[in-house]
Amino acid sequence: MSPFGLFDRWRFPVPDARRVGFLTRTPFANKGLHGSRHPENSRAAIEAAVAMGYGVKVDVQFSLDGLAYVIADPTIERMTGETGQVRHLSSKHLGEVRLRDSEETIPQLKEILGLVAGRTPVLVELRTIEGHVSQLCVAVRHAIEGYRGEAAVMSLHPEVPRWFASHGSRITRGLMLSDDSVYAKEAGTEQIKAIWRSQPEFLAIDIQDLPSRFAQRQRKRGIPILAWTVGSAEQQAIAADCADQIIFEAPGW
Repeated sequence: MSPFGLFDRWRFPVPDARRVGFLTRTPFANKGLHGSRHPENSRAAIEAAVAMGYGVKVDVQFSLDGLAYVIADPTIERMTGETGQVRHLSSKHLGEVRLRDSEETIPQLKEILGLVAGRTPVLVELRTIEGHVSQLCVAVRHAIEGYRGEAAVMSLHPEVPRWFASHGSRITRGLMLSDDSVYAKEAGTEQIKAIWRSQPEFLAIDIQDLPSRFAQRQRKRGIPILAWTVGSAEQQAIAADCADQIIFEAPGW
């Protein structure tokens, strides 16, 4: 066994299958089934994905009063046409802002979990802002900790799974990897050490970076590998060979 293999067993152990098995059961619809009919991360998009039997992957930010809201951007301009950073807006304000071309408002994570109600797995991507990682983690933990369905958290920021390992260990946690990420500063052995420090239980890898010898090694060990974001038949074929499950976009919704 290589030195990396020995350290992997110690620093990056294979998780209990009971904690991660749900991650590979069904494809995850990124932001729900969204498009021309439903806005991304909306109640309607999530319900459409659940009705089709898919898992759902949502994005979260936190509000001024510390609640987790399901929206990808740190600002509300793109999704609502109004202005402001999510973390500077109160729940009362966010509850009144309409999503573009919709009667819906930006939903809270707790509300989306209540909507899903255990019918399908939920992946929660924490869209972090430097200097505010722990605030977002606290907001998400508060929303998830009483949920009885299958849910996991993940982020491109390595401090997120590390935070949950220390402060929310009952919640399954993962690390997203992409060569294009602002966090992909290390290479080679330093990148592997960074992964060890983050203490994830699964990896979500950019489909653009697959195939990967690193991913192949981890998958062979029993670490679940998710591929994101799959948007074509060609990418789906790559993921079928290189990953255990996909996070996909469904054009036309």
